[in-house]
Amino acid sequence: MSQYIGAVIAVALFDEVAPQTVAWFRVIGAAVAVVVASRAWRQKWSRAELVAAALFGIATALMNTFFYLGIDRVDLGIAVTIEFIGPITVAAIATRSRRNALALLFAIAGVAVLGGTEIGGNPLGLFFIFLASVMWAAYIVIGARVARFDRGVSGLGVGLAIGALAIAPIGAPGSLDVWGSPRLLALCLLVGVFSNAIGYGIDQFTMRRIPVRRFSLLLALLPVTAVLIGWIALDQQPGAVEFTGIALVIVGVLIQEREELGPLEREILVEPS
Repeated sequence: MSQYIGAVIAVALFDEVAPQTVAWFRVIGAAVAVVVASRAWRQKWSRAELVAAALFGIATALMNTFFYLGIDRVDLGIAVTIEFIGPITVAAIATRSRRNALALLFAIAGVAVLGGTEIGGNPLGLFFIFLASVMWAAYIVIGARVARFDRGVSGLGVGLAIGALAIAPIGAPGSLDVWGSPRLLALCLLVGVFSNAIGYGIDQFTMRRIPVRRFSLLLALLPVTAVLIGWIALDQQPGAVEFTGIALVIVGVLIQEREELGPLEREILVEPS
């Protein structure tokens, strides 16, 4: 809920601020909030931990940027469902079986249905959403490693700070109006608190306690939540075809196997004792 309340605020800002600039401030706002709350600067970091946090933060920042460029052109619920191909692919690869292959086919079919409804008028929007999907998969895989540092949300804060620097060449141009307007600055930073600081903070808490595949499965709640919030807050009412595509993705999630860790999970996660 928090993540897409932030997205609704962001969409409302797109008339005044470029999507990539809103995404930049989103990452900045979240980085400041998390670093201050966790006092990350007081901790000692190894080189390997800093590299992992940096990769995580850059993937997250790019995911946010591509996602905002996408939802500037594609309805929120449809965009999130298409973007969900990233998590469902991670879940399918983590445990290789016929059942998981079938689950992935359902998800791909759902994405194809949704893509068919959007590609005619929004090929660029779809392109950005697919890029966001790739970054979402990276966010899950790398984020699971960062979560296992057992530093609370400090790794998230450090990663987001580095990510904000990495996307500055994309987001900083055109940001002067935001810096000069307390209202715009407050709203842009609020997006970061809702969507990243709260949403990704919960992710870090969860990824320390469950396998990456189970986490990917639980993310199936996000497309449903995005559709509902987009419908209520943005009057983006999905039609029958869109509901069919969304349903296919959710079916893919529901039929996944859940019992054993797969080879990818054993590599990524060390179960807590």
